[in-house]
Amino acid sequence: MREDLRIIANLIKSDARVLDLGCGSGDLLEHLAKAKNILGYGIENDSDQISGCIRRGVNVIEHDLNEGLERFPDKSFDMVIMTETLQAVDSPQRLLDEMLRIGEECIVTFPNFGYWGHRVRMFTSGKFPVSQPIPHRWFDTPNIRPCTFLDFEQLCAEKQLRIVQRLVFSSSYRAGPLMKRFPNLFGATAFYRPVSYTHLPLPTSDLV
Repeated sequence: MREDLRIIANLIKSDARVLDLGCGSGDLLEHLAKAKNILGYGIENDSDQISGCIRRGVNVIEHDLNEGLERFPDKSFDMVIMTETLQAVDSPQRLLDEMLRIGEECIVTFPNFGYWGHRVRMFTSGKFPVSQPIPHRWFDTPNIRPCTFLDFEQLCAEKQLRIVQRLVFSSSYRAGPLMKRFPNLFGATAFYRPVSYTHLPLPTSDLV
C-alpha cells in the first residue's frame, strides 16, 4: 500500500463508515476493512481500477466525481476521503461542499504546486514541473486545477471552513522543521481535515 494511504489509515477510527472518492483499485478500503473493521465504499470511474476493487471484495460504485455526490444522503458517512484527486476535478469547491455534506469529517490530500522544486524548475527551465508528486507532463496531466497549500487554505477560509488538522510532508513522506515553518515552500504533499465552523472538531495534532 502507498505510504500516503498508510498515513490516512492511521487517521481513521475503527468501525467507521468510510467513502473513498477516486478509490483506485481499493487498496485503502481493503486494508481498513481488515485492520479497523470499517464499512467502506469506493467511487471510481476507471474500469480497470473497478475490476481491481471487485477482485479485492471492495464495495465500489462506478461514478464520475464531476457529476457530484447528490445520490448520497446528508451525513451518511463518518469519513469521506479524497486522495490526490482535488486538482483533477472540474469543480473542487463544489466537491468539497458535497464531501462535508455527506460526511461527518473529510480528509483531502493533494500535491503542492508551490513546492520549491517546482518553482526552481519553472524559473530555470521555463517548463511545466515534473516530479514525484506531479509525474505528468503538461500535455497528458490530469491536473486541471493546480493549487498550492495557500490556495486551498484561502478557499477554506472563503467557505468558512476550519482546518482542524494539517499534515505536511516531503515527496518521500517525511516531515521536518523547514516544512513546519514554511509549509507552502518546502512541503510537497499535504493532508487536510477541514470542517464547518458549526461542527465540533476532534482533538488534533498538527505535524507539519
